[in-house]
Amino acid sequence: MKVSHVLYKVYNLHEAVINFEKLGFKVEYGSKHNPHNALIYFSEGPYIELLSQAPVPSYVHFLLNILGKRPVARRFQRWKNTPEGFFGLCLENYEKDFTKEEEILSFYKQKYFITKSTRTDPSNRNLKWKLLFPYNLQLPFLMTYFNIDPKPKDFVHPNGVKEISSISFGTDASLIPIINELCDDDVLELHVGDGVKSLTYGEHSH
Repeated sequence: MKVSHVLYKVYNLHEAVINFEKLGFKVEYGSKHNPHNALIYFSEGPYIELLSQAPVPSYVHFLLNILGKRPVARRFQRWKNTPEGFFGLCLENYEKDFTKEEEILSFYKQKYFITKSTRTDPSNRNLKWKLLFPYNLQLPFLMTYFNIDPKPKDFVHPNGVKEISSISFGTDASLIPIINELCDDDVLELHVGDGVKSLTYGEHSH
């Protein structure tokens, strides 16, 4: 797996979009109508997701609790309560399922929940993908890559940034071997801690 994207919590999505545009990034809302997120894509490698709220309505949160998926509900609650800034990490594969990843998680006795997701983006592309949420909140969540590639080709942001070159992610020491087995992306730097500590950008060379 590779790093898919990093989550950046915002309190006001529209204000955050404006602020990141002022920093020279091109920002795209996640959905045509009533978006709860926005994306900063790069042609290669991971992107940034600006998230104003957990991507599930309250009734789904309730159902997760009563169906015995309380750890998944806790993850979404954590997303809701986290302060503004970088906090979460997602890994991605290019398969239609998580066969290999499930084997790894099962070997380490890590429970998880799999679901499907879809959204229509501002370009009218109907994006579809699957998600895997480990019960352990200090493990990144996983996704299959979109059925349609939404990333721009050969794109450099107005501020000169062309990619995310490194992501520092903290977790429990016992989980680092699991993440290393799941992910072989050189962008990811693991350490003992809790969540995304920092990231660096790679700039276009003139």
